[in-house]
Amino acid sequence: MGGVTKGLDDAALRDRIAQATAGYFLDWSHPVSGMARERSAGAFGYDIEETVTTGGTGFGLMAQIVAAERGWRPRQEILDRLERLAGFLETADRFNGVYAHFYYGSTGRVIPFMAGDDGGDIVETAFLAIGLLAAAEYFADAPELAARLEAIVAGIDWSAHVGPKGVMWHAHPDRPFPEKALDLGGWNEAFPVFVLGAGAEDPSHRIPVHIYHDRWARARSFLNGKSFAGIPLPLGPDWGGPLFLSQYPFLGIDPRGLRDAYADYGELARNHALINRAHCLANPHGYAGYGADLWGLTAGDDHSGYVAHSPKEDTGVITPTAVLTSFPMVPEEAMPAIRHMHDDLGDRIFGEAGFVDGFSLHHDWVAESRLAIDQGPITVGLENHRSGLLWRLVMRRPEIRRGLAALGFASPYLSPST
Repeated sequence: MGGVTKGLDDAALRDRIAQATAGYFLDWSHPVSGMARERSAGAFGYDIEETVTTGGTGFGLMAQIVAAERGWRPRQEILDRLERLAGFLETADRFNGVYAHFYYGSTGRVIPFMAGDDGGDIVETAFLAIGLLAAAEYFADAPELAARLEAIVAGIDWSAHVGPKGVMWHAHPDRPFPEKALDLGGWNEAFPVFVLGAGAEDPSHRIPVHIYHDRWARARSFLNGKSFAGIPLPLGPDWGGPLFLSQYPFLGIDPRGLRDAYADYGELARNHALINRAHCLANPHGYAGYGADLWGLTAGDDHSGYVAHSPKEDTGVITPTAVLTSFPMVPEEAMPAIRHMHDDLGDRIFGEAGFVDGFSLHHDWVAESRLAIDQGPITVGLENHRSGLLWRLVMRRPEIRRGLAALGFASPYLSPST
């Protein structure tokens, strides 16, 4: 799949990118565990071959469903990968059913995310759980495997992360919550934790609904209501923050028509992307290349390390996943940038597993790396625009419907009796 093919029509170009990007998971997942490797280069102290990632695996599961659906790989090949992955997850280190951020792919033992952080990561676990539920739904015709995937999700005790300040990001059952532990509050990528936590199959594993309203929705960075570049922003930090904040939550949960007491989430996802684009068009720092055909700021590799790029943290680096994953929300605005990156810049930034993680025309810099958490959303976002496949699969799940209903959401997928 390597190399740039110019002159494709828009739909064929998106298919080309989606298929190439899925190769990150189809060709480079860990051979023992089936987990997604965290990154392909720029190790930051980790063993690239051995370090696998929980959230990136969830995103990669959805990308592999797309590969099966589109016939890019035989269905049985994907099923075999899932069998291997299920066996790994059933025996890997868990903490009240919650998975850590990183693992050794050969053993299932935890790699600490940072010093002292060697327990459960509830947000990474939520991303994994969404992928597992999508796979269980898609492969319902393999009932024994689907039941194993469902059992892994059912075993997650979301309530184990309820602490003194609400839901805590990290927890270890053998240690009390640290005094400065990070809690989930304000609009960010952790939204699926509350949906899954409120809808858990076992009532004893559920996160109390009041925490969503009393903690998550009352944090300083939740309600916004101001306009940026003339575009209203319902929730989140000023100028929206990195685009992943409103992309990761909606890879499986469909934001279209999704509303609660605080926001219309389709509007949030669309306007966040438009604000990000508007900043790049205004280009207040004068970075080379920025414009209608080159925009997209989100967290990713940078010439200076790893940066959560946003309008308020703009280093001149474009992260391709930002605009590609925004495509379902802003197709007309995203397509010129996608074509420019592929047709005009692709000889430098596009290859066998899709686009590199980041690049800067201003600094004449191109990342050597690709990251699971950035590659997976590209294939998923493009497929959701094409067919809505992942949205349909995840929104059919009783855990998701139960959680959204309990939290007070309205959605076209929810009946009055849900």
